[in-house]
Amino acid sequence: MSRVAKAPVSIPSGVEVKVDGQTVTVTSKNATLTRVIHSDVAVTLENNKVRFASRNNSTGADAQAGTARALVNAMVAGAAKPYEKKLVLVGVGYRAQVTGKDLNLSLGYSHPIVHRIPDEVTCECPSQTEIVLKCANKEILGQLAANIRAYRSPEPYKGKGIRYQDEKVRIKETKKK
Repeated sequence: MSRVAKAPVSIPSGVEVKVDGQTVTVTSKNATLTRVIHSDVAVTLENNKVRFASRNNSTGADAQAGTARALVNAMVAGAAKPYEKKLVLVGVGYRAQVTGKDLNLSLGYSHPIVHRIPDEVTCECPSQTEIVLKCANKEILGQLAANIRAYRSPEPYKGKGIRYQDEKVRIKETKKK
């Protein structure tokens, strides 16, 4: 059995988990998250802990049990306290601004970029060069941050672009003649 799946997921106070067959629903005052677990995984809820086990002893079932445990753990953690990603714009004239559910980006192109923010994500710009994204769903948050970063990823010569706050960009030495 997967080592990850052996550890049960503890449910903190303020978070409610319901298991209905293969559907796991995590509810808190902040969010409601639902996921359908693979059919090779048995999910049980007992004593405020969610346990996972593979239904057969195949390698694929063990892997699915570990994956299911990691996904449900991320759901419980996100319901308790929303995940947060910070993006930093580095470059002269690079700006970000939130208007309603749209993120307006000025990244040195001839046109502004308008990116629609999903309903479950909250976006704010404390300054013109910072973007803070918050969401209970780790998957949606990570994909949104990656999509925004893809508009102008950091380049290796000057380091200009959109980067995660804790990202280190290796700067190359300029080309010599």
